[in-house]
Amino acid sequence: MNIVSNMAVFSSHRQVFGVPVCDLGWSEAFSFVSALADMPIGQTVISFLNAHNANILLRDNGYREALDRHLVLPDGIGVDVASLAMFGRFFPANLNGTDFVPALLTYMTTPKRIGLVGARPETLARARDQFAAHAPWHEVVAIQDGYFTDEQSPEVAREIARHKLDILLVAMGTPRQEKWVDRFIRPEHARLVISVGALFDFVAGEVPRAPAMVRRIRLEWLYRFLQEPRRLAGRYFVGGPIFLGHVMAYACMRRLQAVKKAVWNLGPST
Repeated sequence: MNIVSNMAVFSSHRQVFGVPVCDLGWSEAFSFVSALADMPIGQTVISFLNAHNANILLRDNGYREALDRHLVLPDGIGVDVASLAMFGRFFPANLNGTDFVPALLTYMTTPKRIGLVGARPETLARARDQFAAHAPWHEVVAIQDGYFTDEQSPEVAREIARHKLDILLVAMGTPRQEKWVDRFIRPEHARLVISVGALFDFVAGEVPRAPAMVRRIRLEWLYRFLQEPRRLAGRYFVGGPIFLGHVMAYACMRRLQAVKKAVWNLGPST
């Protein structure tokens, strides 16, 4: 891991299932990530942790190892529940990628060269156009859709390097995108790399966002389920209880460790 990534990972955070997750507010996160993008050397990779991703990392060591090298931001009510159970408080902000990345590009007033990799070809093209309209001072390049093989990945990486990017957004779904970035993307590809999941689908208008009020009361997951019940039923109604079981187990383990430490510090009675 390079120097810049170390700075990112050891910023203010809370350990959730053994993964350091940043506990920054919106303004702090914007200024911190923007500063990392402006660093003259090194690279920072950003990923997001939500309940679905947490279930994956608890059974996929390769994905966990990738996140150990990334700056991880909290995404959704699930990790807030985990934080409440383990630390007694929510995260300061829900820094989900769908909201955070477009807002970050607006926050960055210095023009950047931004590359997009992932999604279907037509979705990628529409997302590029929407990003360009959203923050026209940046240069946005659609480099490669997400339908390529591992054997083609070195060539895709060479093409990314050719564009001399400041920021790379990768939308190939978890855990593929995080593992792919960890394996193939290096500082010469971009200073800041963000794994963005379904962001291009949202930006391109293929998947509608929940109304603002629904997002404020933290029910966007229900809105999304109603839009795609077949695809998301398992994630929310099977994966959700599994996630809560993991949260309770980890919270109990933390409390037990705290009790053991307290007893140990008391020392033997005299």
